Amino acid sequence: MPAIAPSYFLDPGVLADTLESMRAGAPLVQCLTNAVVTNFTANVLLAAGASAAMVDFPGESGDFAALASSVLVNLGTPGSEQRASMRETVAAATVAHTPWVLDPVAIGALRIRTSLAHEFAAASPTVIRGNPSEILVLAGSGGGGRGVESTDSVTAAAHAARQLALRTGAVVAVSGATDLITDGRRSVHVHGGSPMLTRITGGGCALGAICAAFLPAHPDPLVATVSAHAFYSAAATRAEAMSLGPGSFAPAFLDALHLLSPEQLRATAVFS
Repeated sequence: MPAIAPSYFLDPGVLADTLESMRAGAPLVQCLTNAVVTNFTANVLLAAGASAAMVDFPGESGDFAALASSVLVNLGTPGSEQRASMRETVAAATVAHTPWVLDPVAIGALRIRTSLAHEFAAASPTVIRGNPSEILVLAGSGGGGRGVESTDSVTAAAHAARQLALRTGAVVAVSGATDLITDGRRSVHVHGGSPMLTRITGGGCALGAICAAFLPAHPDPLVATVSAHAFYSAAATRAEAMSLGPGSFAPAFLDALHLLSPEQLRATAVFS
């Protein structure tokens, strides 16, 4: 399927080349993520062609951040020990210039994680990835969703996402039926994907890890993040066509992440 409208600075060949570069580099992604999705996140990274390391203990997570290719900080279950590890990791990643992704899971009504998300957003993440309600809260213009579920649309969060990107210097990715990725000046919409990603555990959280995996593969974080979303959406579309429901979708999705080639991404990426 061709792109539904041309992007003024991206073409599908760039996304294909970035996928090929990611797999050739086999990036080591350090994940500080929540207990619900740890196994699925590691499997998604492995299936895509990256490596996963769930190093999240104080005293060693900072050391690892200096060695890792990239880092994911996911606030899904931020216990006190993991919060200490996250602060240690963010500080070490900043010193080592290791790119990192902030996923502000379910912020809004919950004070600890909301405060932590604002603290980390001010620490120059490379990418902030969340659903529309999470992005609105982080931008200072929303009250949050229903737990991990968004109650706002990508369109409603678009202006806040651009302002958040300009304020923090991060690329901001807003996930939904159509994803929006922006650095505040340039914006790309990624179409496709599958609603089945909302019917399995970790569909959004693992996307944050995939964004981290793509960051070392292209010098422009916006291009890397768009490539990650286009790859993820194309694999989800293929998996839905091969599955009967959530139970068969999850393994089909892992297979699709493994099998999707750069040439197939070039032919099927849908973005504008």
